[in-house]
Amino acid sequence: MINKRTSRRGAGKRAGPRRPGRPVARDGDTERRILDAAHAVFIRHGTAGARTQEIAREAGVNSALLHYYFRSKERLADAVFQRAATQLLPNLVRILASDADLDVKVAQVVELELTRLAETPYLPGYVISELTHHPRRIQQLFASVIGMNPADVGALVRDRLSAQIGERVRAGRMQPIDAEQFIVNLLALCIFPFAAKPMLNALLGLDEAGFIAFIDRRRAELAPFFLRALAP
Repeated sequence: MINKRTSRRGAGKRAGPRRPGRPVARDGDTERRILDAAHAVFIRHGTAGARTQEIAREAGVNSALLHYYFRSKERLADAVFQRAATQLLPNLVRILASDADLDVKVAQVVELELTRLAETPYLPGYVISELTHHPRRIQQLFASVIGMNPADVGALVRDRLSAQIGERVRAGRMQPIDAEQFIVNLLALCIFPFAAKPMLNALLGLDEAGFIAFIDRRRAELAPFFLRALAP
C-alpha cells in the first residue's frame, strides 16, 4: 500500500509548470548573453537594421525573455552602448586630462579609439543618431558612464590641454590651436572611418578584411600625421 504522507511529500518535490504571472528571476549570465548577442547583431546590421528576433536567436532565448530583460530594442541599444562606452570614455578622459606628454597622449588616444571602435563599429552611428534624436538622453548616458557632468569633463580636459599646447607654442614647437579644435580634430580622424565605413568600403574597394587592414595601417600612421600637421 502506498503511504499517502510519503506520496504527498514526493509530489511536493516535483517541479510543476510555472504559475502564470510569477516573476522570472533575473540571471546575470542570461543578461550577458543577450548583450553579447546584441553587440554581434549591431555590428552586422547597425542599430537601425538590427531586429530583436535575431538578437534573441543569437542569445539562445525567446523573444518574451528578451523583452522581460530589456523591454524594447531602444533600451537594449542603450545597455549595449553603455557597456561599450564604459570601456572607452573613462579611459579617454583619463588620457586627455593626464600630465603625460602631448605626443604620448595623441598616440594613446589613437590606439584606444581605433582598438575599441574596431570592436564596436556601430558605436559612432549610434551616438550620431542619439545626438540627433535624443540629445538629452545621450548626455545622461555619458554622465552615467563617466560619473561626471559632460560639461565638467570638457572643462577639465580643455584646461589641461590648453596649458600643454600653450607651453609648446611658446617654445616654438607647435602652431597655435584651441584645445577644443585639437580634441575635435583628433577624435574626428579616429571616428570618421567607422562612421563612414560603408562609403569608404565602396570608394576604396574594401571588404571586411580589407577594412581591418586599413584600420591597422591607420593605427600606425595617424598619430605622426596629426602631430606633423601642427608642427611650426
